[in-house]
Amino acid sequence: MNDTPRIRTVLSCTLLAVTVTAVASACAGSDGHPLSARAYDAADQLAVSAPADGAKADPEKPLEVTAKGDDGRITDVTAIDTAGRHLAGELTADGRRWRSTVALAAGTRYTVRVATEDEDGAPGARTFTFETAPAKRALTATFGPEAGTYGVGQPITADLSLPVKDREARAVVERALKVRSTPSVEGAWYWVDDKKLHFRPKEYWPAGASVTVTGNLDGLKVGDKLYGGASKPLKLTIGDRIEAVADAGSHYMTVRRNGEVINTIPVTTGKPGFSTRNGIKVVLGKEYYVRMRGTSIGIAEGSSESYDLPVYYATRVTWSGEYVHAAPWSVGSQGVANVSHGCVGMSTGNAAWFYETVRPGDIVRVVNSFGNTMDTFGNGFGDWNLTWAKWREGSALVEAAGNPVATTEKARLRPSI
Repeated sequence: MNDTPRIRTVLSCTLLAVTVTAVASACAGSDGHPLSARAYDAADQLAVSAPADGAKADPEKPLEVTAKGDDGRITDVTAIDTAGRHLAGELTADGRRWRSTVALAAGTRYTVRVATEDEDGAPGARTFTFETAPAKRALTATFGPEAGTYGVGQPITADLSLPVKDREARAVVERALKVRSTPSVEGAWYWVDDKKLHFRPKEYWPAGASVTVTGNLDGLKVGDKLYGGASKPLKLTIGDRIEAVADAGSHYMTVRRNGEVINTIPVTTGKPGFSTRNGIKVVLGKEYYVRMRGTSIGIAEGSSESYDLPVYYATRVTWSGEYVHAAPWSVGSQGVANVSHGCVGMSTGNAAWFYETVRPGDIVRVVNSFGNTMDTFGNGFGDWNLTWAKWREGSALVEAAGNPVATTEKARLRPSI
């Protein structure tokens, strides 16, 4: 077989590649072309508002970069702090001045890169750094619960060190509080009050999810002379999807794991006058032994409804004292009638099984009771009793009509040529 044509083809391609390289080299090295020169040091052409003597800049004042003289202009400015946050700014149309349009972060170092060109179009550059003074008041966020494994209903909480009332300031805080889930979920923060937020997904967390919470507030301006401080991140793991539904009408509780029924338990719930709260509750914790007294829920000592009992295998679902627990004294009524003072009672064996099966964050839902619906906040986690639309209204980033709040930050602009 004759290989000559193949060899000639390869040689032709090689020669072509060399020719293209030579042309490119000739373009880059053309004498007099403004882009052929290395960028010159533009320090003498620029005036910067940041202090140059090592003093710390006031974060309340904007950063300004100005071109001196009439023989050049600024083409671009990039300012980044130690957290990787870009400082937004505007460049005037004539390229004479760049000015930051958002507040500087406090207690950080900025690296600023300025690109210029002279009257002939030759590029110049200058890089400088400066530090900002630390904040006199620092807003921090403490996240909850503690790191660990939780059920699919566990909300994330953020407790702020200082109150935040202004809606725009709340929006700044919300944007800085990041919740990342693998797999990803749709979720939102809800302002419970001026110092507390809750985060929940639209639906329950996916079983097996990994959740990371961070507060990127450090140095960030929140409001009038109020800046953010450092916050400790939080990592959670979500376990199996455990859901217990206590039916006060049928007097039975059905427990599911990942959608499959794993137990059906006869129970008794609150009797008339002490009806168990309806709705979705989240397991708050587990206590092997609790001494329960009627006086804790307003029952007068010595009255006909008074009680003082040792209770075992108590799974708490409200802060006011509602539990799923062992009630051996009411076994005859379990599966038949409601005789408790508001708790969900079951046999000692069933209570022990339930106690060992569930964890904080798991779901306990009560249906068909004559009681009120579980409070959304203040008595545990009733977060899931709000519709998603209502929940989103508690975010400072969503207007009442459901539209996102527009940002006031401006993009950097380049002058027209």
